[in-house]
Amino acid sequence: MSFRLAAYAVCVRDGEVLLARHVPPKGEPTWTLPGGGVEHGEDPFDAVVREVAEETGYASVVERLLGVDSRVIPAAERLVPGGSEHQNVGVFYRVRVTGGRLRPEPNGETAESVWTPLHDVAGLRRSSLVDVGLALERTLPASGHVAPVPVGGLIRH
Repeated sequence: MSFRLAAYAVCVRDGEVLLARHVPPKGEPTWTLPGGGVEHGEDPFDAVVREVAEETGYASVVERLLGVDSRVIPAAERLVPGGSEHQNVGVFYRVRVTGGRLRPEPNGETAESVWTPLHDVAGLRRSSLVDVGLALERTLPASGHVAPVPVGGLIRH
């Protein structure tokens, strides 16, 4: 089983959420939250600020920890054929933009980032991370743990 620790930004303002369009080398593009893998020795708190800057061009600050989501993606549901099960542990933060200018990620897999009306999210081809992050933002569970988010339809791991 492969493993990844990642940090994700949930940035909501004026009824819109900041989403990034991830375009993998293989497979279809999906909308996701800004964020990504925590580097060796890096604090997830610092990683999310770095990832927002890299993927969107925005400077940001963390306002609060929203929660942690751990999910195992079965091998059959992975985008990489023949891959093994994968565990993703995501640390979700509420983040506020403090400056910068929205732009695509230079030389990366994030083709664009956009402010998306919350009511339009359900109709997007998106990562399950979007639903997890928005559920944490909406409910602010005291335990920091959101109930499992079903994956199906337009949602992808």
